[in-house]
Amino acid sequence: MTALDLTAMRVARASNPAPLLRVDRLTKHFPLRGGILNRAKPVVQAVDGVSFAVRAGETLGIVGESGCGKSTTARLLMHLVRLDSGKIVFDGDEVGVAHGLSRRDLHRQMQMVFQDSYASLNPRLPVALSIAFGPLVHGATKSGARVRAMDLLQAVGLDPMQFANRYPHELSGGQRQRINIARALALEPRLVILDEAVSALDKSIEAQVLNLLVDLKSQFDLTYVFISHDLNVVRFMSDRVMVMYLGKVVELGPVDRIYRDPRHPYTKALLSAMPSMDPRRRATEAPLSGDPPNPINPPSGCRFRTRCAFAESVCERVPPVLELGADGRSVACHMLVAGSGHSRAAVV
Repeated sequence: MTALDLTAMRVARASNPAPLLRVDRLTKHFPLRGGILNRAKPVVQAVDGVSFAVRAGETLGIVGESGCGKSTTARLLMHLVRLDSGKIVFDGDEVGVAHGLSRRDLHRQMQMVFQDSYASLNPRLPVALSIAFGPLVHGATKSGARVRAMDLLQAVGLDPMQFANRYPHELSGGQRQRINIARALALEPRLVILDEAVSALDKSIEAQVLNLLVDLKSQFDLTYVFISHDLNVVRFMSDRVMVMYLGKVVELGPVDRIYRDPRHPYTKALLSAMPSMDPRRRATEAPLSGDPPNPINPPSGCRFRTRCAFAESVCERVPPVLELGADGRSVACHMLVAGSGHSRAAVV
């Protein structure tokens, strides 16, 4: 992609306020089977009515405890897992419907980098062929795909003459993840999903890969969905952050505002658990007690109420709605909705 192409894309993006990716009421429940005649049992509510948008050129970070639905959301976006209900719209075209965007076309514009760098690569293919495989499948010539692979090896900081013919087992974890990033860029996607892409790396290598991702974002005019359990990494990478709890979005907004002044009790607890080198800021008590509820039978009303110090009867009866506030963030909490019935809410 030339500098002229990038400039044209940025001008078009500035004149089009519509999000690059929009997700409406995304839902995925996994049925459990077993027992007599393999009958269906209750379902695991992995993702339950999740809605958000990603603007072109931004990085949306997604955080939350293990099991909150982050990775399932990523796989639903890529259509690696069939969604139960909801709608995914990419650049104005709904995915997976008649006269909409096909899965094949979606994968040309949206790619994903997984956590396990070794399992993501074919151990029998040299890395240059792994990178070239996508373009070949989508109609590129062998010579064109080879050139693309060599260029991307250079772009991710690996000398093509040294690494093109190596196999995954001959590389370090950081080098393999660079190969996976190059492979994700081979089809010139507009959006890349990074699902815990640096969490398995040594900290020094992690910093190098994060800086590489920042450079590639600018170089190729990319949009990122960045999923991580490391809140410091998310703060470094993201423009906005989405906090998930038990399959629901509880807070969404600009990263600096949320980190400086979290509104949802779960977000506050999550951020208070961040490691700090300042002894004055070290926590002396656990920010949360107990484990997340069972996703097979989540609590009624607000799913966080069983661990929330401010829970009242309205939290048990009424599920909170993700309300957009004046400061550009959305929070799902009865305490912040005037007239909700919570004692801490403003009176209408």
